[in-house]
Amino acid sequence: MGDLLLLRHGETEWSLSGQHTSHTDLPLTPRGEEQAKSLAPVLSGRPFALVLTSPLDRAVRTAELAGLVGAVPDADLREWDYGGYEGVTTRDIHRSRPDWDLWTDGVPPGTESPGESPEQIGRRADRVLATVAEALAVGDVALVAHGHFLRVLTARRLGLRPADGRLFQLATGTLSRLSTEHDRPVIAEWNAQP
Repeated sequence: MGDLLLLRHGETEWSLSGQHTSHTDLPLTPRGEEQAKSLAPVLSGRPFALVLTSPLDRAVRTAELAGLVGAVPDADLREWDYGGYEGVTTRDIHRSRPDWDLWTDGVPPGTESPGESPEQIGRRADRVLATVAEALAVGDVALVAHGHFLRVLTARRLGLRPADGRLFQLATGTLSRLSTEHDRPVIAEWNAQP
């Protein structure tokens, strides 16, 4: 059984400022490009049975700079759709909703763009895990995507609820590795910055 390597894209202006970024397709900052390049030596020479990336530029560019050739875009790897909270910081949300929590409350109801719930993200993560299952049977798989989505995917891989992704902090430009021990999924490495 191969390992599942998770790469969070490099820094963007909004990840730096703490603004929720789902479908807004921002480029990497110069620091974000350096973060992505720093992953290349760790991945160099490692064969992958499959490499998937979010179709958003910040993830595609991270895959390129990290040296992951042959990456296939997968729409299910897009970031959590924050709906009406797109581009808004948690601090700003708390001004009108002091008890709001993304992991339990999701996005605001009744807005023009309702976004996604933790359960909807969990279903997308489950589809990705089903997609990579065959490839994991023969080798390692790399996924290049976004912070909140990869946290939910990790929770689902470990058999936890989607909202348990709140337990896994994930910085930009990092590498994490999910493996198995005694035929059970485990975290082998988390949030590593080369």
